[in-house]
Amino acid sequence: MQIIVLIPAVLAAVVAFRRSPQQAFLDVYLPVLLLLPDSYHWIAPGLPDPTFSQATILPIFVAWISRPRAPWRFSVCDVAVLAFAVVQGISEFHNTNYKESQNLMFTMLASVIVPYVLAKGMIEPLAMRVAFARRIAILLFGVSLVSVYEFRMGATPFTMILGPFFPGQGGWVTTFRYGLARIAGPYGHAILAGVILVVGYRLQRWLERQGQWEPTFRYAPWLPVPKARAITLGIMGGAVMTLCRGPWIGAVLATGITIIGRFRNRRLAARAVFIGMLVVGVPASIALWSWASVGRAAAKTVSQETAAYRKELIDKYLDFAIDHSWLGWGKLTWPKLQTMPSIDNYYLLLALMHGFVAVGLLLFLFGFQSVRLYRFGMREPHTGSRGSLAFTFLGIFVAYAFSILTVYLGEQTVPLLFMLFGWCDAYLLFGAARGLSPAAAGPVARPLFRRIVV
Repeated sequence: MQIIVLIPAVLAAVVAFRRSPQQAFLDVYLPVLLLLPDSYHWIAPGLPDPTFSQATILPIFVAWISRPRAPWRFSVCDVAVLAFAVVQGISEFHNTNYKESQNLMFTMLASVIVPYVLAKGMIEPLAMRVAFARRIAILLFGVSLVSVYEFRMGATPFTMILGPFFPGQGGWVTTFRYGLARIAGPYGHAILAGVILVVGYRLQRWLERQGQWEPTFRYAPWLPVPKARAITLGIMGGAVMTLCRGPWIGAVLATGITIIGRFRNRRLAARAVFIGMLVVGVPASIALWSWASVGRAAAKTVSQETAAYRKELIDKYLDFAIDHSWLGWGKLTWPKLQTMPSIDNYYLLLALMHGFVAVGLLLFLFGFQSVRLYRFGMREPHTGSRGSLAFTFLGIFVAYAFSILTVYLGEQTVPLLFMLFGWCDAYLLFGAARGLSPAAAGPVARPLFRRIVV
């Protein structure tokens, strides 16, 4: 039964080779990634165990590399992404065995390298910027609507339908807060859903400001709310139903940064935003650290106990990470304390699994892209209320980097993040090649290279 994982892959291959890789990327891969749980695998003896999205993207990649395409523009980001994947494979081989490192490198290939390469190689060169963002927004709007059932009933239809095909797999359960179910959709955990929905919300707000939606829904023209605003509110509602504070705070930070792109005097706006973050953030961080330092035994509320747990994670596990600082302990062989089996901090978990080199590479990717985006955004022509894609990207990366302080980077959040890295890198490189910001060319950048798609 698990072989149904290959059905979308076959469909992707047909579309990619008979029509085009970019059509398969938009019409098959993105729906599979955002609608089908990534916790289900096809377990075949002697082979890696692909998920729906991992199996689907590979034939698209083969079709893409087999056709004429825009020349690749190499960058520092390419090296960092490749190193991030390779270091984890080396770590796993060092700590376990060839089979485990093979499985992890397959995951790195299908969930990190290939999504990055395809996003960088297609979205900007083939003028797919708006189509890509629209597809993500409409899919997450649908996830939010379906997840109203989970919010009310405490069970997600995504796993209810597919779970019987994968006995013994999955393992995620709906969690509750304030007596309400926290929606996870097809993403496993509510915090992962929160991260993905925040990304979708920011992209949708950019689309809405750019005027990239029709006035009404084709099949519901009677709705009193414009289509763009309905999608925005729907995705926002989904993010609210996750009841996850980490992504909420990340969303607030992203909003503050994105607003910078709407001001004519961006330097003044940036100073105001950063000073505001320091004035509010530093005292809040000190107060939160003090609040969390009481320990779980002395916590007075569930929220304080949760914060204390995350503080204790660092106290208890940091020494283990330092003991194997270069290559970590391995994905499944890091030392687990019975009283603290869940590491709700991806930076700490990554250090335990694969060492501080991997952590440094991830932080470098966030920091390097953020600095480039900030400098690039400052040079963009002022577009008023239309906003800036550069500052939208910057806000998304800040939200991601903050949110994974409270959860692990897993399931669909991984390929989504590396697609964003790839898209962002092409956005910056192609703008530099033309000597102007991509935003200056209008909502959709024109292809730099002529090609005919058969």
